Parts: sequence; structure tokens; C-alpha cells
Amino acid sequence: MADDPYKVLGVKKDAAADEIRSAYRKLAKKYHPDLNPGDKAAEEKFKAVSLANDILSDPEKRGRYDRGEIDAAGAERAPQGNWRNYAGAGAGAGPGGFGGFEDIFSNIFEQRAHGPARGQDDRYSVKAGFLEAVNGGTKRITLPDGQSLDVKIPPGTTEGDVLRLRGRGQPGRGGGPAGDALIEIHVTPHKLFRREGRNIHLELPISLKEAVLGGKVTVPTPAGDVVMTVKPHTESGTELRLRGRGVPAHGHHHAGDLHVKLRIVVGPADAALEEFLKGWDQPSFDPRAGLGAY
Repeated sequence: MADDPYKVLGVKKDAAADEIRSAYRKLAKKYHPDLNPGDKAAEEKFKAVSLANDILSDPEKRGRYDRGEIDAAGAERAPQGNWRNYAGAGAGAGPGGFGGFEDIFSNIFEQRAHGPARGQDDRYSVKAGFLEAVNGGTKRITLPDGQSLDVKIPPGTTEGDVLRLRGRGQPGRGGGPAGDALIEIHVTPHKLFRREGRNIHLELPISLKEAVLGGKVTVPTPAGDVVMTVKPHTESGTELRLRGRGVPAHGHHHAGDLHVKLRIVVGPADAALEEFLKGWDQPSFDPRAGLGAY
């Protein structure tokens, strides 16, 4: 039997949605199977945390759980009989306004009968590359019955996002609807790009010649390479912004930007450069000038 989802996530019953999301992501990262290979206890913890989040992150399910309509596993609860349900006046009522015993037991059994119930949700974990998550893509997962399922990853997907595939979970009971398949996405880091919200950051090495004289440089972006102009006398650490070259627009989200930080790399020095620097009388300067007291 599943534990109380509030206790599993360690939040109060009046916790806000962002508190629940934060608690879930912290625990999911701690117990994720990829970080605890072969640890069955951690795997069970991860399943319990995912199940608790599935209920509490869905306002409808959370409300039904709080009202006692579904249990901690998300399954339908049978209605509970109560003697007050049978109080009332009318023909055939017994002493005190109660109906006959036959009517009472008939109603009790009718309420407690197992009607149609929704099937349980199945949970999966999928790794997506950085660019797959940014641009969108398709991943194939294998279901327990051996069937394959193509999962469409929408553009702008972030670490820990959960995709819901309606009706691809466990079959319902007594004619009830099937549960859903919940796919949690884990994004692998990229060697060049770093994401902050809808924007992407990149550190781009440029040569000393490009920094001093300026010129055209090729810049990698999530959607492919573009050419950018570097102005003459550019300092190392200069940051340029390419509008709309970050996370692409999707749904009601606007496109993000690509922030490019330039880093001057001298590279291997040849004899000509060495000879030039020997005769170069560079003006002296204090790199700390203008910074004030520290």
C-alpha cells in the first residue's frame, strides 16, 4: 500500500505547488536509479516519490485525494456507508425516521459495490540530450509488454519535466478508463552550451588577431552555426547577444537568446609573433585601475 504522498515528499497538507515541485525534484535527484545503480531501496524510494508527485502536482487528483475519493496510489476508493445516509422520513420508514432493514442493507451494498475504476499510471525515466530537450525530438521507450512507444519531447523541455501520455498506463477495472504513462525527462549536459531559462550561454574562443583586428567568426547555436562579426579591439570577456538563437519559441513561450562570451586564446606562438612582441613597446596600464578600494 502506498504511503501518504504528503509524508513521502515531506511537505505540509497546505503546501503550495512550488513547494511540492521543489521537494519532488530534490528527492527524485537523490534517489534516481541512474545515480544509484543496483540499489533496490533507492529505486523503491524513487517510485514512491514519483507516485506522490503524480497525485500532489495534479490539482484535480490532489483534491480527490484530500477528499478521500482516491487512495495514495491513485486508485478509486469505494464509497463509505454512514447511518446518516439512511435517515429520513417517508412511507415505510421505521421508528425515528429510518427505512426498513432491507432498504438499509440494500443501499449499503449498492454503495460499496465495486464500480468502474481507473487504471494505475505507469512511470518511466528517459534521458534526453541537451539539444533534444532544447529543440524537441522523439525518444523510443519499451513498455513492460514488449511494445515500443515513441515519446515526443516538446521544445524547451527542462530537467525533471514529466510528460503524460493519456491512456497508456494500466487497464481500468470494471470498464473504467486506463491509466496514463508518465515519462520523466532527464537532460544530459552539453560540452559547449549552458541553459538559463529560455536563454543559452556559450563561451567562444577567438584568436588574438580576431580580437585586435576584428573579423567574422563562426558561432555554434542549438539550431546550427551562424556567422558573427567581432569588432576591432575587442577585450576578452566581452559578451554578445544573438536574439532568438536560444530556446526556440513554442506554444506561448517566446524564443530565448544566445549569450556569447568571447575568450581570447593566443594559441601556439611562431617566430614572427615572438619577434614582434620583443620589439613591441606596449603602453603600461594598471588592470585594477577604476575598481576602487577592495
